[in-house]
Amino acid sequence: MPIRDTELLQLAQRRRLYVKICRNCGARNAATAEKCRKCRSRNLRWKRREIKR
Repeated sequence: MPIRDTELLQLAQRRRLYVKICRNCGARNAATAEKCRKCRSRNLRWKRREIKR
């Protein structure tokens, strides 16, 4: 069921797409994270938000 309300859609996109991924263990972390919540490494990257072809 698609979300029609624009505010709810933006909120959902922020929650699903704007996270950091640990390069060591693959855990999802908050956008404000400095260290991984699982393995405590500082090797984080932003989640890719583009569709690869």
